[in-house]
Amino acid sequence: MTDRSKYYLQSLQKEFHRYKKLGEDTFAQLSDDELQWQNSTTDNSISIIVKHMAGNMHSRFTAFLTEDGEKSWRNREGEFEASFRNKTEMKNAWENGWECLFKALEALTPERMDSKIRIRNEVHTVEEALNRQLGHYAYHIGQIVVLGKMIKGDSWTSLSIPKGGSARFNEMMFGKQDS
Repeated sequence: MTDRSKYYLQSLQKEFHRYKKLGEDTFAQLSDDELQWQNSTTDNSISIIVKHMAGNMHSRFTAFLTEDGEKSWRNREGEFEASFRNKTEMKNAWENGWECLFKALEALTPERMDSKIRIRNEVHTVEEALNRQLGHYAYHIGQIVVLGKMIKGDSWTSLSIPKGGSARFNEMMFGKQDS
């Protein structure tokens, strides 16, 4: 179990970093005003989504193994209200949230993966809780990317293989195969 858990933790770190980079590559294409854009008053801007993610990361990963992941000091509803004034503030909160998450991951040992923790008083193994958070953050980063694409329209720079680019990408990755 220890080797599997060690590999899992390494893989999980890689995935969290990959999703973090997708968010950052989206932010790089957007202005302060674009980060605040909302399709309607009931929708979240990218800035609000980041505020929510940062709040969630701090709540879930502060005292990760010893306290419920939903902290009494968290103001979840406030995460969906007025967001950051500019990109710098937003990125600082983003980095602080991820730093909290990565510090908690670095402190984990394979032997702790079956430990029980609570999120909103529901019992999870450490592995289950980490899977839950990976899914949650991937979901929101997907929203961030889609909003970025909507905002930028034709000036969006794809973060993956662009439409119509699969053959070129595969050629680059695989080259011509010998017969």
